[in-house]
Amino acid sequence: MATKPKLYYFNGRGRMETIRWLLATAGVEFEEAEYLETRKQYEKLLQDGSLLFQQVPMVEIDGMKMVQTRAILNYIAGKHNLYGKDLKERALIDMYVEGTMDLNEIIMLYPFSSPEEKEKNFALMIQRATNRYFPVYEKVLKDHGQDFLVGNQLSRADVQVLESILMIEEYEPTALSEFPLLQAFKARISNLPTIKKFLQPGSQRRTEPDDRIVETVNKVLQL
Repeated sequence: MATKPKLYYFNGRGRMETIRWLLATAGVEFEEAEYLETRKQYEKLLQDGSLLFQQVPMVEIDGMKMVQTRAILNYIAGKHNLYGKDLKERALIDMYVEGTMDLNEIIMLYPFSSPEEKEKNFALMIQRATNRYFPVYEKVLKDHGQDFLVGNQLSRADVQVLESILMIEEYEPTALSEFPLLQAFKARISNLPTIKKFLQPGSQRRTEPDDRIVETVNKVLQL
């Protein structure tokens, strides 16, 4: 019996959340092996050589201790047929995914904003989502004319765009009001069985970061 992937990260979203999404979409059961809550836990991972570049997330999978978020995502997507059928599709998926990664970075860092920067960073997050990224995906869906962003089957691009949409909507519920194709896309992809299960209460999906998570990350990483 194959060993479940083990995830090493904080009890929050951050750079691990997209990995959780992709594993869940592929129907892969995984374990949160260790939530980092103390500097001592983090230093132990450093000392035993688990963190190649001295950073988390880290995922134990298929006999490897994988680090670097994109490398982990590429591996999972390739293994579970979520990375297109050829190099051209893979290139398109990579382009769309890089957009979501850029947007997610803004979303991820927002809770860490200082009180003075909070309002400005909130406006930037919503502005970038609705003026830079969502219009691209709306046009892709229109031009492609399929249920999915690339080809005619689910890929990691669909999963990661949905993840970004749902995170932005937590902050601005009307963010998709000008994007009818993305509204339909959201409903369609959200109802795929494994994704629908992941979106249910009690799943391994993490909640929006709160002050406690921010404090823990700052303490563990000594930011």
